[in-house]
Amino acid sequence: MTVKAEPSLQIGFDVSRTKAVLRAGEPYRSDLTRLAARFPGGGLRGRLTLELSLDDFLVGIDVLADWPHPESVNWDDEFGALVGGVLDDADQAERQLQTPSPAPVWDDAAVEAALGSAWRADLTEFQRRDITRLLSMQHGANFSVPGAGKTRVGLAVYAAMRERGEVRRLLVVSPKSAYESWLFESEFCFKEPPLAAVMEKTPDPRVEILIVNYERLDKSLTALASWLRGAPSMVILDEAHRMKLGAQGTYGSACMALGPLSRRRLILTGTPAPNGARDLENLLSFVWPGHGRRVVTQAVAGGDLAHASSVLRPLFTRTTKNELGLPPFETRIRRLKMPDLHREVYDALVGRFTSRAEASRADFDALGKAMLRLLMAATSPALLVEGGSRYEPLTYQVPPLEVPEDESLYSLMRNLPRHELSPKYKEALNIVAKNAALGRKTLVWTTFVRSITTMEKLFAGYQPAVVHGGTPDREEQIRRFREDPDCQVLISNPATLGEGISLHHVCHDAVYVDRDFMAGRFLQSLDRIHRLGLAPGTETRVTVLAVEGTIDEVVAMRLEDKLEFMGRILDDPSVQQLADLEDEPSGAAGMDMADVRALLRHVDAVASQ
Repeated sequence: MTVKAEPSLQIGFDVSRTKAVLRAGEPYRSDLTRLAARFPGGGLRGRLTLELSLDDFLVGIDVLADWPHPESVNWDDEFGALVGGVLDDADQAERQLQTPSPAPVWDDAAVEAALGSAWRADLTEFQRRDITRLLSMQHGANFSVPGAGKTRVGLAVYAAMRERGEVRRLLVVSPKSAYESWLFESEFCFKEPPLAAVMEKTPDPRVEILIVNYERLDKSLTALASWLRGAPSMVILDEAHRMKLGAQGTYGSACMALGPLSRRRLILTGTPAPNGARDLENLLSFVWPGHGRRVVTQAVAGGDLAHASSVLRPLFTRTTKNELGLPPFETRIRRLKMPDLHREVYDALVGRFTSRAEASRADFDALGKAMLRLLMAATSPALLVEGGSRYEPLTYQVPPLEVPEDESLYSLMRNLPRHELSPKYKEALNIVAKNAALGRKTLVWTTFVRSITTMEKLFAGYQPAVVHGGTPDREEQIRRFREDPDCQVLISNPATLGEGISLHHVCHDAVYVDRDFMAGRFLQSLDRIHRLGLAPGTETRVTVLAVEGTIDEVVAMRLEDKLEFMGRILDDPSVQQLADLEDEPSGAAGMDMADVRALLRHVDAVASQ
């Protein structure tokens, strides 16, 4: 009787079935140690076990060719089938890149046949084009701008795959703000709507279209992996830029673990590379594990983004704003000057001390020079001082008090609203007032909640709607802005309202009181008022406020670089246009404090009518 030898290396899933585990026999311990050193991100767990993310395993799979005992390597059947399928997908993607074929052209009848008799929703010409392109790929990416109907395109690809018998389930990972859209479209697009639901505590095995947010992925990883393996499945990542950190981020590592467990992978985002090539590497690593990262790295290595775009083009589809036929929009930057006291305080915060500031040097040093603090200080250093409550607004003195000569600069900073009105609030108030006089509503963006509540108080006469992370009645605030003619301004931050909301039917003016370094968030917020459905000839105006000689100028420069990269890699002139904003003179530059008082009296009078 022949006794079968123990394998030198056993390769399979971990307990959660979302990672690769390599186990060696005791005689092969040193071989495993050498192998672990060559895998990216590899880590030995104990003496004889190597654990890897699926993407790291696939990226480094060629290392296995050097295992000195190949005849005694044993693969778990399910894991071997998964790896084989992923490698076949990568080979197909490689062939597409090496010999790109012309984009397929299907007539309406061909698209309808692919979607099957269960589909009923109308499709635009560019949606049909994107569906055709995505169905020609094994996996794909849709980088179309917001408003192009990526949700419907994603469901159409699923419908076609279901019609072919290749998948029976769909997992949608999306922000909470997109739940409503996925549930509505899932019901609207099919004659007999599939059972669609947002995941509760655990995945429901009866649900055909399961929707879950990025925040829940990590803790639900094992349950979701089991749900995906329960039937042939497709995975869609909506607003996929949220996992742009890839395996280095919590969302990204969970997505990378789930991706290979599906038969079909599709990512949707209008901002695929908000910070450069690394973001794109991580997104395409989800689509083509072990392959996407290398493809992007090679494409952009020479620095020729036009060439990189042409190389990568076979791997994604994109509908641009120009293709949507939207009216052009006007984006300008207004550079503002600081009042004297504001400038002295800001300079002290960045380490330039006047003789008066020297006396408070320790206090200013204690505040630090963190990016968010400097962004606050460019608007008003008083925002740095803790109020009586978390969101307490600044209270401005009108007319302002004289600056006492004997008071310390740090004390003056704490009381700055008594002596000066922030140039940004002054400019924003001027814009809102002029727009209101013309019957135009204004969307005002700022990063900081205290800035929101301060402007809520300053703009009280225009009955502002306010939305931030702590707003309990968000839907009511948005409804009031849309429907109440007396509500002439909405104040929010891009982190809260940058995705999943449409305001383009009622608002055509946006003002950025400040911006951070997140180019994707800036683009997403712009699309709240400039998207499909705008009436022909609509004038959309976007104004960015920046104080001269502050971090605002650094932010503007970095966003310009990021938008330039993204526009070129996507071959999209409308994104490149945003990289170079036209300068526009301040509309409030000629306003003295008497003008401000008159404007505020007018606002109060309107409010009291």
